[in-house]
Amino acid sequence: MSHSLHRRLAATATAVALGTTALTACGSSDGGEQAASGPVKLTYWAWAPGMDKVADLWNKKNRDIRVTVQKQASGDDLVTKIITAHKAKQAPDLVQAEYQALPTLVSNDALADISDEVGDAKDEFAPGVWQQTTLGSDAVYAVPQDSGPMMFYYRDDLFRKYGLDVPATWEEFAKTARELRKKAPDKALTTFSSNDSGLFAGLAQQAGARWWTIDGQKWKVGIDDPATKKVADFWGGLVAEGAIDNQPMYTPAWNKALNTGEQIAWVSAVWAPGTLTTAAPDTKGKWKMAPLPQWYDTKNVTGSWGGSTTAVTTDSKHKAAAAKFATWLNTDQEALAALVKESGIYPAATSAQTSGILVEAPEFFADQPDFYSRAAEIAKTAAPAHWGPNVNVAYATFKDEFGKAAKARADFGAALGRMQDATVADLEKQGFEVAE
Repeated sequence: MSHSLHRRLAATATAVALGTTALTACGSSDGGEQAASGPVKLTYWAWAPGMDKVADLWNKKNRDIRVTVQKQASGDDLVTKIITAHKAKQAPDLVQAEYQALPTLVSNDALADISDEVGDAKDEFAPGVWQQTTLGSDAVYAVPQDSGPMMFYYRDDLFRKYGLDVPATWEEFAKTARELRKKAPDKALTTFSSNDSGLFAGLAQQAGARWWTIDGQKWKVGIDDPATKKVADFWGGLVAEGAIDNQPMYTPAWNKALNTGEQIAWVSAVWAPGTLTTAAPDTKGKWKMAPLPQWYDTKNVTGSWGGSTTAVTTDSKHKAAAAKFATWLNTDQEALAALVKESGIYPAATSAQTSGILVEAPEFFADQPDFYSRAAEIAKTAAPAHWGPNVNVAYATFKDEFGKAAKARADFGAALGRMQDATVADLEKQGFEVAE
């Protein structure tokens, strides 16, 4: 994104509804440049658990820069609060921001370009992960913190029972789903869920989708591009023929289906073991993880589902100090070990993915000791994601339109078209220029 475009977007954007979010304890507490008699004081808004304990490690070793963590809600609530605070010039120094939220925050001029301060950290991360913090420009708006490379999880015991092979391609995935239905009509390979837009976005990324791109000085929306249409038609076809279930995830019924073996696989991300621990406690030790099925047997690529960054706001009076902390937090081995232990994240830094920090498999996957070494190899293949300033609108429309289509086993292509139209209409309503 060019700096001129950045300025134009910042002048016209109101990417989320701001409401009347109350402002509490915002901004740096020292109120100005570092005084000779005291340290720089930084405020960090984050939602990950235990982040204050990680910051304590920094504070013990850095007397001149002190970081105070303030726990926040995540998702759209936090994005709204950051933008509201920025409009009052009271945003904190640092924020934990999801990758897909960065364009919204940048277009509202809430995040600082920290390329001069953190550019050397680029080689610490997979290209597809680092790219999401640059928005396709020379500017860098955050340091990657955690990532969510996608994988295929399956009940190893039930795959063996029904003589199923782990699918290496999506064509094989469809054949496996049909084969299971024939052998055990009361079971389904998995479900298509419309209540988590990130899953669909990650699947589209793997297929090569580019939902938002810059065309000169305009945004170009490609949510209904050929790659995404292929993904929508594939899953819609499986739902329509009844080869897989059509129920949403994270419900009591979904938990039961996983726990009892009514569903024997799940397309998810590296954080799935934590979810399975609570959703399907009786299946501990029965699951295995494999790479995501591929669209082409000549390629090896995965999508991403989830993940966050550490960004410095434009309201911070101590940009260099804040960037220094953000870099330490996400590249220092002691900090990364603490993030894994205290916050339960899968670090974006590639060195941490293959170090002793993640030497032992998740307890739920104790029978797959190479879990994290395989995950690290998969993470290297993450496809780049292309986010825009109104991801919240696209995601909300997905949940609505695909929710209705999945329930009715109707055309997913039509739902995708409505998702495209709603996203374009919202950009135009906000005052953005949109390319055809």
